[in-house]
Parts: sequence; structure tokens; C-alpha cells
Amino acid sequence: MRPDPDALLNWYDRHRRAMPWRDSGRDPYHVWLSEVMLQQTTVATVGPRFRRFLEKFPTVAALAAAEDAAVMEEWAGLGYYARARNLLAGARAVVALGGFPRSVEGLRELPGVGPYTAAAVGAIAFDLPVVPLDGNVERVMARVHAVREPLPGAKPRLAALAQDSMQDAAARARPGDFVQALFDLGATICTPRTPACALCPWRGGCAAQAGGFAAELPAKAAKKDRPLRHGAHFLLKDADGLVLVRRRPPKGLLGGMLEIPGTPWRDQPWGEAEALAHAPVAGLAWQRLPGLAQHGFTHFQLEMALYLATVPRLVAPDGFEARPLDGLAPALPTAMRRVLALAGG
Repeated sequence: MRPDPDALLNWYDRHRRAMPWRDSGRDPYHVWLSEVMLQQTTVATVGPRFRRFLEKFPTVAALAAAEDAAVMEEWAGLGYYARARNLLAGARAVVALGGFPRSVEGLRELPGVGPYTAAAVGAIAFDLPVVPLDGNVERVMARVHAVREPLPGAKPRLAALAQDSMQDAAARARPGDFVQALFDLGATICTPRTPACALCPWRGGCAAQAGGFAAELPAKAAKKDRPLRHGAHFLLKDADGLVLVRRRPPKGLLGGMLEIPGTPWRDQPWGEAEALAHAPVAGLAWQRLPGLAQHGFTHFQLEMALYLATVPRLVAPDGFEARPLDGLAPALPTAMRRVLALAGG
């Protein structure tokens, strides 16, 4: 049984969430930016950062013309920094094309745009009859259709069910609203724990709710433990409040972001002598500060020690920059902010 799109759309018209990217007349730049920001990042975090990003880069042309470093520093703290690099490359591709492609296939050709983002931009900005599969949509489909196969194996079936829900005339008349209604339903009613089934516009057609096991779905395969890696970083300060930083290579983990210089990250803890061999300036009285900074990446956990040294006047060696410590944290990725916190910064 296919649930009633009219019921969902009527509910959405009354209860839709207020979000800044919904106030822009479905500008494809705003839709694209919001969808990229929302990947792996909460709505609460994205709201103010979305507004701030648009203040600096108000149009796709402004973003395309920006310096790489300026975009990466504005992205600092949002994580998954390849998104920012792809966003910049995508903006330049859009400008070169003379505008956003208006098909899912065309959108997929933009740098960093995968099936989900292409479908989301296509549906919301251009009313294409496609349903992007995010965690909210997966959860709704798994419960409505009582799909017990665990994720990620169930994804193809859930994607097919989601697309099938767009076949009704009411959904095809308002594809962008229908997709956003699915997002809101999963985020506010059909939540991961204790879903509010009594308030759901689709409760009458939900097989899992009828069977009393909605909260058990979607089933998920057991996660593997993430390995633990170790690093040591070096905070060099001077009397004027400058500190030494460097920019990571453009590709790879935290690519293009500023960092407090340090060792590679590896499986074994670093002894003091071998760690100091990686200090950016040798021969100083490096002091290890108490504690360890901890940060979780997708595939591993990281523990980092911090060493501190001071000099009267900081002169940055080649490949490094001297930056004021005051106000530095917002330009750093979260992992480096946690390292800096060991020094009270």
C-alpha cells in the first residue's frame, strides 16, 4: 500500500520547519549549499553558518571567484572538509557552464555531487520528480513498508520505495515540497527513538506502526570498532601573541585547512624524543602540556598531545605562517581547536 502524499503535503503545509534556505525562492545555489552543509552536520549548526557563508559568498559567482584559503577558513569547524573543496570546484564549474544544470544527470557531473545531492537539488530547486535518499527518508520508508533487512544492505530497496512514493499525482505536482515533507517527517515525527506515531500523517498506512515495532526500524548492521591513532602537535608562541601554523596539503584528510604543526598520525603512541624530531623549530625548550586532545573521524579515533615553546619574536619558516593566537580558533578545524584547548586557547 502506497501512503497518501496528499496527507503528507497537508501536514507539511501546516508544520514545515523554518529554515533560511527555504526563504530564498528555491535558489539552486542556496539549495545546493544547504544540502552540502547538512551532510554529516546538524540543522542547528548549519543555520547560522549558512547565513554567514552567504554574507561572504552571496552568489555562486562570488564563491567561484574566492580564494581557496578563504573558503576553507570559512568552512572551519563544519568538518568533512572535502565538501568545501568540492563546493568551490563545483561553483567554478557552474560559472563555466553559465548556470546550474537543470537535470539530475547534469547535476551529477558537477565536482563532488553524488546521487543524493543531485536528487535533492533537482527536486527542491527544479521540481524534478526524484526522491533523494537521506537518513530521514530511509527511516520513513523502512517503517512504512516494514523493511526488516538491515542497513546498509537495504538501501537499494529503500531507494526504490522512496522513488515509488513520487508516482502519485499529488507528489508529482509538488516534487520539491514532497521531498522536503519527507525530510521533515523523519526529522520531527518519525524520529530514530520514540517516534511520535500518534501525530504522523501516514500512521494509517504504516506497516511497522500497525505491527508495533516502528521503533525497531531501520535495522542496522553492527558497527566495527574504529582504530585509535596518535599524534603530537607543537604550539610555538612569541611575545606579541603570534603562533606558528601551516596549511595542510590540498587533498587528503583536512585538506587545505590550517593546522598546528605536528607529527603524522599513526597507530602507536609517540615517545617524546621521536615526537620532538618533528618539531617545526628544533632546539627549543618544548614542554609537553598535560592531557590529550581527542577527536573522532569517520574511520578512526585520534588522540593528540601538545608541546609548547615560546620565543621573543616569531619568524615563520618556509611553508609556515605566523598568525595571532587571539581569534585563531574559528579558522581551525575542530580537531585543531581541541588541541589548542590544551593550552587554554
